[in-house]
Amino acid sequence: MSSHSESGTARSGPRRTRRSAFTAAAVAAATAAAGVAVVLAAQPAANAATLPNGFKSIGYMPSWAGSANAIQYTKLTHINYAFILPNSNGSLQGLDNPSKLQSIVSQGHAAGVKVSISIGGWNDGNDSAFEALAGNATARTAFVNNVVNFVNQYSLDGVDIDWEYPDPGTSANNYTALMSQLSTAMHSRGKLLTAAVVSEGGTTGGVQPAVFGYVDWLNIMTYDGGSPHANYDWSVNAVNGWKSRGLPAGKAVIGVPFYSRPGYYTFADLVSRDPANANRDCTTVNGSNECYNGIPTVKRKTQWAMANGGGIMFWEMSQDATGANSLVNAIYETATGGGTPPTTPPSGRTGRITGLAGKCADVAAASTANGTAIQLYTCNGTTAQNWTVAADGTLRALGKCMDVTSAGTANGTKIQLWDCNGSGAQVWQYNTSNSTLRNPVSNKCLDVTDNSSADGARLQIWDCFAGANQRWTLP
Repeated sequence: MSSHSESGTARSGPRRTRRSAFTAAAVAAATAAAGVAVVLAAQPAANAATLPNGFKSIGYMPSWAGSANAIQYTKLTHINYAFILPNSNGSLQGLDNPSKLQSIVSQGHAAGVKVSISIGGWNDGNDSAFEALAGNATARTAFVNNVVNFVNQYSLDGVDIDWEYPDPGTSANNYTALMSQLSTAMHSRGKLLTAAVVSEGGTTGGVQPAVFGYVDWLNIMTYDGGSPHANYDWSVNAVNGWKSRGLPAGKAVIGVPFYSRPGYYTFADLVSRDPANANRDCTTVNGSNECYNGIPTVKRKTQWAMANGGGIMFWEMSQDATGANSLVNAIYETATGGGTPPTTPPSGRTGRITGLAGKCADVAAASTANGTAIQLYTCNGTTAQNWTVAADGTLRALGKCMDVTSAGTANGTKIQLWDCNGSGAQVWQYNTSNSTLRNPVSNKCLDVTDNSSADGARLQIWDCFAGANQRWTLP
């Protein structure tokens, strides 16, 4: 199901090497000697990088691909190092490329990024070790203690459990018990506990709602499904399926692939073949129709996650393109507004404000009544589309101001015409680098509802992401 799995496994022979640095026997011996569970001194967790409203940008970095020095640390909040595998007795297999993990921790912490170890992965579909250790109290405790030791040895900030996948029934009960015990161990030490989970289908029942309270969030693997692959609607519906089971929105992290299907070409490879592929979702490679997520779709998913979820994660960072075509950069710019800071637009100009599909910001029915809708409409030269940029940052038509209804700050708050009153709900700042109009009080941008170019589409405010429906040309 997941390229935490298929794509990773195809490149991951070295990660299955057995180097058991943390054995159940060692844990048992130390436990007997001390009379308590083995716990090393907890290291202080790093402060996470800051994105608006606690939004998380989470990148998986495999041990077998990519360079620690190529990571865009300042554009991330979290990194999950993949993978280390468990044994059925609760011990952990040897870590591949430990110096790489150490470098990521050092550079990540310096940039305020939290780093977790991801345990599991597809492993050729073999989850027998998880099944065995989760179903045995002794092995489960050994596993939790080994994870604590590992997290502390590498000064990590948490653990991401990637059991693909517990099944409904007994397996699900054992998974819940495991996550409960891990939650106590991690959270009592100020560490994170997250999990990667399947996007949809019957296997979702292997993660019981009780687990939602044990984790800081779930990384929902919304890829390797949908037609075309990982399309926007399918991905959003999958996350909403988890939310309908009781997962809080703030714990619902939507996943994005940095590769295509069916051929598993990396995004970097696709862009190198044709730079225009950066802004597409499907392309033809060697006669195969390859579908993936280009920059516009990734920005749109990020926008959705900012309003409806806890963040966005991606598999995986070594597959990203560079520079202006980087998907990590697209996520960051969407979450932060990107570009140069907005300023008060030059005043005294009068004329049309044009946006999506070249249509105009329009006062519905040319009405001067307070509360009249401001909409997108075919430009027609009427006074209802004649706007003046005032020195106080307001945009005026028909003697009144473009106004955020009830001074709202929520995504989707509609824009109306209202008596000019000097309030922050009527102030707009223009970002010359990305052509957005931002209301500084709400910290949101003028946006066309549902990305519609139809006449009558309402204008609203939304998290700034500089999509086509947020770009405007002033008089």
